[in-house]
Amino acid sequence: MGVQMSCKKYLSWLLALAVTTLYVAGAVAATAEEGPMIVRLAERGSEGAQVLLAGMYLRGEGGVARDDRQAADWFEKAALQGNAYAQMKLGDLYETGQGVGKNATIAADWREKAAERGNIRAEELLGKMYLEGNGVAKDQVKAEYWLNRAALEGGDAQAQYLLARMHLEGAAAAPNPALANHLLAQAADQGHEEAAEMLHLVDELGYSLEETLHQRPPHLHKLAQDGDVQAQYQLALRLENSLFSSAEDRREAVTWFERAADSGNLMAMKSLAHIYDKGIDGVPAAPGKASYWRQKAEQQAKKK
Repeated sequence: MGVQMSCKKYLSWLLALAVTTLYVAGAVAATAEEGPMIVRLAERGSEGAQVLLAGMYLRGEGGVARDDRQAADWFEKAALQGNAYAQMKLGDLYETGQGVGKNATIAADWREKAAERGNIRAEELLGKMYLEGNGVAKDQVKAEYWLNRAALEGGDAQAQYLLARMHLEGAAAAPNPALANHLLAQAADQGHEEAAEMLHLVDELGYSLEETLHQRPPHLHKLAQDGDVQAQYQLALRLENSLFSSAEDRREAVTWFERAADSGNLMAMKSLAHIYDKGIDGVPAAPGKASYWRQKAEQQAKKK
């Protein structure tokens, strides 16, 4: 009988865990009938129920109206009990100012707590914060540490992409082009578009891109200004793709892509088609321009 009861309790625990996971992921919505039970359990201190209740307030379900402030309060109650998911979500809320005052420093604090408990998304986001100096002082060593954990241990595609860029641009402690390629391929396999695009660039241009992407030799700008088409394209790539590129750098990159494309550079034409198709690098989406450069690229490819 005792073994039977233990099995039942274990199965009940597994079922509760599965339901909680589905609720948290938003795959299952709490019903109005389930809402009162979740509220009672949350008020009695169940961190799992507190997370569920926070999600109910965040989405306005389970018989409660949407209330971001209440959602933040219940996430914090669960977070203070050590719930890693709640800590990660609080980081998100503080970063965007949803239900709480916007505060990147507090966001980083909560994400670090979640990351230390193995939350993969918190590891990735914290790594990015250290990379950008958002809410924390810029620290490439800490950025690499957290991105490593999320990418290599957790398989997070965004972390794999960011870590690959650190290796390609010389920002990693021991840059490793082979590891960067492996990480980009893993992220691309998960459908990460930017990783797929960068992997394509590395394949097209070879290790010259990997070795010099983070560098901007003084002579390159002069060569580009003097009309060297390949220099114009290379300068555009570096301005666009550096981890440390500013919005102004990316807008300047478009100018150099256009100059190189006007002189017949095939890869510059392809780059412009993608830029205008997606509306990136500080320019609005322009289907007409995207189509124009795509056709020019096709015509240029036929000449080769």
